[in-house]
Amino acid sequence: MSTTLPPKKSPEAPPQEGVGEMRYIARQPILDENHRVHGYELRFPVNPESAQAGSGGQDARTILDDTVIFGIERFTNGLPAFVNCTAETLTEHSVSVLPPAMTVLEIPEALTASPTVFAECRKLKEAGFRLALLDFNWYLPTHPMLDLVDYIKFDLDRLDLTGCRRLRKQLHGTPTVMMASKVETQPDHKQACAEGFALFQGYYFCHPELIRNAKVPSNRLFHLDIMRQLQNDPLDLHKISPLVMRDAALTYRLLRLVNSPIYAIRQEVRSIESAIMVVGETVFRRIATLAILSEFNAEQPPEILHMALVRARFCELAAKLCGLDPDEQYLLGMFSLLPAMMLYPMEQLAPELPLRDEIRQALLGTNNRERCLLAWIQSYEQNDQTAWNAVAEANGLNQQKLVQFYIDAVVWDAAGKHTAA
Repeated sequence: MSTTLPPKKSPEAPPQEGVGEMRYIARQPILDENHRVHGYELRFPVNPESAQAGSGGQDARTILDDTVIFGIERFTNGLPAFVNCTAETLTEHSVSVLPPAMTVLEIPEALTASPTVFAECRKLKEAGFRLALLDFNWYLPTHPMLDLVDYIKFDLDRLDLTGCRRLRKQLHGTPTVMMASKVETQPDHKQACAEGFALFQGYYFCHPELIRNAKVPSNRLFHLDIMRQLQNDPLDLHKISPLVMRDAALTYRLLRLVNSPIYAIRQEVRSIESAIMVVGETVFRRIATLAILSEFNAEQPPEILHMALVRARFCELAAKLCGLDPDEQYLLGMFSLLPAMMLYPMEQLAPELPLRDEIRQALLGTNNRERCLLAWIQSYEQNDQTAWNAVAEANGLNQQKLVQFYIDAVVWDAAGKHTAA
């Protein structure tokens, strides 16, 4: 995923057009062997014009400062932030503004040849930062950084099997963890696991092996029936209540919400219909959709559902830029990851979804107006700046507002505001 920091104001403040340059932070999850998120890498691409002018170090310092003001933990859900370092950010102590307990500093191996950089790495380690070594030479028999680093990260597309196995043997018995990046497919992940990597960076978990030429199970079609009923405005309580009663997980979520301090109910709720009336149709639609998608995603990495929630919230917030329906865009963003959750191709799922044909076509990849926000956020997650700029320009979208909506969506998901918003 990618995210961009706002101007130096409150995180909730709206973006100010024309104030300063937009500086991007690209966020990408790092998962362990059980598909749990270990942390997020935050990348700081340097503005090309600034780099040509020789001010890349200043860009990096400003971005680090903004990150502290905004709160790094809000981008990582409180998990470790992996931050790529330059010689300037190390030797000028810029990274010291980051919280050591939450930060892993990624150090390119070439920089450690400098005695000054190496000395600074040792000081940062003593200060409580964890260190990750990048671009390590497979065939170096010894390296002074091996005694300092907590992680060694390699691009999977440059994997050297002989060198990898030699290094794995060398690291045996040490706490240093081997991490594979650019893991984009299931075969990539299997190869990295076989070679002893313990952490994996990339979007392989969004591209599972799909089940083709098979019918969607009836219990999942039943959930889609509930979703069809959720699209009615107003809800037909007599039709949807029996469906909800057949779903124990959804019934539990609904009754638990009704009994929460949010509603302060002073009388006993005795039916699904009365519970829906208490929470209101808008909130019920949200918790029902979330409950169903959680069930779909039960056996898949939890990060998929978080990505779906961020997409949904972003598309909802940004809909006003395009004159699109926010509720419809919310569902578009949410349903865009259904294939990864359910392991069925979108071609099999789209006809069953309770959506307008234009939205179904957008899910299938048709480049229509309804798809523009989804196309933008998908490019943003992949840190493909050329693609997201092209989408914004083609649809007359304000890039800075899109960025702010993405930030808001990430913070919203981290805060767990999925039912009330």
